[in-house]
Amino acid sequence: MADAKKPQTINTNDGPRIRIRLKAYDHKVIDSAAKQIVDTAIRTGSEVVGPVPLPIKRSTFTVVKSPHVYKKGGEAFEMRVHKRLIDIVGATPKTIDSLQNLSLPAGVDVEIKM
Repeated sequence: MADAKKPQTINTNDGPRIRIRLKAYDHKVIDSAAKQIVDTAIRTGSEVVGPVPLPIKRSTFTVVKSPHVYKKGGEAFEMRVHKRLIDIVGATPKTIDSLQNLSLPAGVDVEIKM
């Protein structure tokens, strides 16, 4: 039989685990921010899980074009919120220090839980 791949196990006893949630309206900006965080964590000697793309939240708004002439015609606008999840396992003090000093692109909301 073919060898089945075993799921990757992560030792959580190495050190503190950091969970980072990123939110942004533009997918390119959030991907570049996630890449910066992953590169910084790997460079400082931590193990990284992710970035995991979470479901996109879509909000659609319909607005009447003109209240008098085109009252039956409307314009639809859509707002998308992209989300990513990054877990850093076995974070060293150097990792935590370098993540605090990291400057991310504008338009990215970052939530950090330890």
